[in-house]
Amino acid sequence: MRSAGILLPVTSLPSPWGVGTMGRTARGFVDFLHRSGQSYWQILPICPTGYGNSPYQSFSSFAGNPYLIDLDTLARSGLLEPGEYQTLDWGSDPEKVDYGLLYRNRYTVLRIAAKRYERRCPARLADFCREQASWLEDYALFMALKDRFGGAPWTEWPLPLRRREPQALADARAQLEPEVRFWRCVQAIFFEQWEKLKTYANRQGVQIIGDLPFYVSGDSADVWADPGQFQLDENLQPIEVAGCPPDGFAAGGQLWGNPLFDWERMKADGYAWWMRRIAFQLRIYDVLRIDHFRGFDSYYAIPYGAQDARGGRWRPGPGIDFFKEVERQMGRQNIIAEDLGFLTPSVRTLLAQTGFPGMKVLELGFDSRDTGSGYLPHTYPRNCVVYTGTHDNDTVQGWMAHAPREDVARATAYLRLNEAEGYHWGMMRSAWGSVADLAIMQMQDLLGLGSEARINTPSTMGDNWTWRCRPGVFTDQLADTLRAETAQYGRLPET
Repeated sequence: MRSAGILLPVTSLPSPWGVGTMGRTARGFVDFLHRSGQSYWQILPICPTGYGNSPYQSFSSFAGNPYLIDLDTLARSGLLEPGEYQTLDWGSDPEKVDYGLLYRNRYTVLRIAAKRYERRCPARLADFCREQASWLEDYALFMALKDRFGGAPWTEWPLPLRRREPQALADARAQLEPEVRFWRCVQAIFFEQWEKLKTYANRQGVQIIGDLPFYVSGDSADVWADPGQFQLDENLQPIEVAGCPPDGFAAGGQLWGNPLFDWERMKADGYAWWMRRIAFQLRIYDVLRIDHFRGFDSYYAIPYGAQDARGGRWRPGPGIDFFKEVERQMGRQNIIAEDLGFLTPSVRTLLAQTGFPGMKVLELGFDSRDTGSGYLPHTYPRNCVVYTGTHDNDTVQGWMAHAPREDVARATAYLRLNEAEGYHWGMMRSAWGSVADLAIMQMQDLLGLGSEARINTPSTMGDNWTWRCRPGVFTDQLADTLRAETAQYGRLPET
């Protein structure tokens, strides 16, 4: 069935407390989606942000991001007093997240709420800890130790803790018991709020598309707790790391630095680590986008310590065997494959074998550096998801302003774009009008914003992951306009 949705990270919602959260504004956005005839809200990973404030470099594959906890909701439930958070500095720019201020102030407030939650909701906390023990205990201790060692990566901790010697772990749990309890409480609060938000969205006819990063951060509870799943040497250092080779977009390739999976070991136990990870994500989302799908076919391995990605080589991934195991254990699931970039015939075969919809990005269809990639609407299959751009691309207006002139000219001619109404509307209409089963627009494009609203520029540091909507942008007028366009192209939900 044809349908439509909007891509907007939770962090990008308006909020007076420094970052978008899972509170009243999130429910207001769900109401906007419902009124405008959208069936899906696509978000970015909701795990804790790590290096560079990126949700793709997280301290845990399972934990929720404490910054997304809504403080007003905590106050309404009696876990905070308004004066305990409303008087703090959350930043002066309503369109940017100040992660430095969040780090300094958010945890101070959450410690107050966590103590009250632990005292007032012991049964709920005990149930949560029991249900999530498989990841929660390692995560809570990891974060407590990280605080103890001034934020240093676990590879710089004392050797007995690095190697997870039982006595060292037992001593740390005893010494850091209050901190471990705090991190457990924060996660219990997070997932209570998340479950209520998701339930509200589903009741409004909106499904949530979550996002699963392919790789995990080297400095994470995932790697520390189970290093045998990764290609590490006897000193627990990576042998090779992740990235992608040089191309027309990056002469030196991209050096991501994540540890690589030990696929042979994983296969031996039925990919148990991955199965737990995917099953958890499928419980908290309605649809799951798996990032870097091509890594299941083959992955690029770069020698550890290299300065760029030019010395890497391709190695085989688990292939269709992996997805047969997913289906054997979990049945057929709603999964979207992020298959962007250079695709070999074997990647295309793997996608066809899974039956998952792939992704099509309109902006990439006009990039002269990447010809023949199948991103133009006349080449789409029905079983795909079309975007004007994703969080890694510029907004439509930004792309039109900064892309090479010949690329812009091709887009203008192909899409019959009209500057008077705004290029963004013409490009979005081409996506809605395509045969793709699902069309997802960035909220920035619906607002007609430029490059200042870009979420992320890959391989750069600085201003990424910070953009937020201004208060008041989810208007009834915009919702009605969007609903009319959605209806025009047969994408309204069935009633």
